[in-house]
Formats: sequence, structure tokens, C-alpha cells
Amino acid sequence: MSLRIRTIARLTGIREATLRAWERRYGFPRPERSENNYRVYSRDEVEAVRRVAKLMEEGLSVSEAIAQVREDSPRAVPPAVRRMERFWAAVMVLDAEAADAVLSEAQVGLDAITSCDTVLLPLLREMASRLDVAREHLASALVRQRLRMLLSGMERVGDGPRGLLACPEGDHHEGGLLALGVHLKARGWRVTLLGADTPAEALQGACMQLRPDVVALSFIRRRDAEDFVEVLSEAMQACAPVPVVVGGPGAREHLKTLFTLGAQYAESAEELIAVWQQARNAQNRP
Repeated sequence: MSLRIRTIARLTGIREATLRAWERRYGFPRPERSENNYRVYSRDEVEAVRRVAKLMEEGLSVSEAIAQVREDSPRAVPPAVRRMERFWAAVMVLDAEAADAVLSEAQVGLDAITSCDTVLLPLLREMASRLDVAREHLASALVRQRLRMLLSGMERVGDGPRGLLACPEGDHHEGGLLALGVHLKARGWRVTLLGADTPAEALQGACMQLRPDVVALSFIRRRDAEDFVEVLSEAMQACAPVPVVVGGPGAREHLKTLFTLGAQYAESAEELIAVWQQARNAQNRP
């Protein structure tokens, strides 16, 4: 796909005048010319300009950065890194099919945990710093779809504890919750995913029917103290007496509050399981 210089400037943050100056002085980047004599750039050129900009942020001069990028042969860059740069390049031009094809390629031969932790979660973590709102929505939807496919495609091993997973009301970012589901299911847990924006009434109904061993709530969106207390209190009342474990950056800044309300905090599947085991052991003490 060929891109015009205006698009390249918007995607990389490097001004058009600067790109032209680099081309005149360093012969970089090296766009082709369209029939109308306009500069047109490939996706590889976009990523090369991005790498130059990143090296400059790290302290290199423009000439040093360009020299280093030129010296980096495709073999010098790990295949996984090149693949993910192709994903970002496709997302930047809103090419969902190309981006999804990269994800398919990246997941070949990987088990669910490896695919989750080395391919999909790293992409989710980078989105906010790389993308505008529209592109973040597109990329996030693709990654969440892949996480759902992993979760639904995993075979359940045994009859382990039941985890009920949800994002509280008003929280729509369920990527981390899906990853938690993958990790729990790989450890033999039975996972029920309610997903994003789950009101307290839905939590209550699910708890009454399923009687889960633990409820995991993922708070991603930041909330003020009053809102956090209200939402978590309602959720805990709806789930009682099931233990509630809370995670996510939206909860991390309210740790004292959530402990006061009687919830627990965990940042990983391992921590959640440890918290659940402690609660179970406490209930079994005479």
C-alpha cells in the first residue's frame, strides 16, 4: 500500500518539511514517485521513520539514527518484532484484514498461554501510547477477538473451582479480563466470563445461579474515590457471600478503600488463586 507524505507525517509525528529535509540531506526516507510526481511511501518506510524517531528520543542525532536504521538489516531485527511492526503499520492505515492476518501468523504453533502472554497482551499494553482513539478501537477489537477465541478453544481439564469474571458497570476494557480467563482455564478452573460493563444486578443473578468460588472484577477505567466506593460496594453486595478479588489500574489507586470494603486485590492469575486459597483455608479453620 502506498501512502502520501501527509499521511506519513500524521502517522509518525514527523513534519512534512522535516521528512523532505531528511530526504534531501540524507537520502532518507526514499519514497517513490506517483504518476503525478507525488511522493508515495511504503509501510516499510513508515516503520523506518518510526525507528529513527524512537532512536532520536533515546538521544541519537538524526544522522546517527538514520545510519543505525540503515545498518539494521531485516535479519538483525527479530522476526517477532518485525511481525508486530507489520501489525502496527496495518492498524495505522485502518487495514483490519491485514492486521488480523498478522495475528494469525504470530499465533501459529503457540499454545494458549504463550500466545496470550507474548503476542496479544503486549499489543494491548502498547495501544494507548501508539494509537489515536479510532485506531485503538480497531486494534483492541482484533486482539480481544483473538483472546476470546483462545478462551473458547481451550479444553477444560477436570472440575476445578469456578471463577466468575466481569468488568464492573461503566468499564468497557475487557482485554485483561480475557487474559485472566485464559490463565485460569489453563490451570483447570471453570471460567464464566460476563465481560464488559456488567451491572450489579447481572452479577447477583450469575452468582445465585452458578455459586462461583470467586468473583474477579477488572477495573481499568480510573474513577474518583466516591464512584469507586459506590460501584465496588454494589458489586460486593450483589456477590455476597462469594469472595471478590479486584484487579486493574483503576483499582490499584484505591487499595486502602477496597481492603476496607472487604475485597482483595490481585494482579495476576497466580495472585488470584493464592487469595482464593487463603480465603478457603480461613473458612475451613475450626
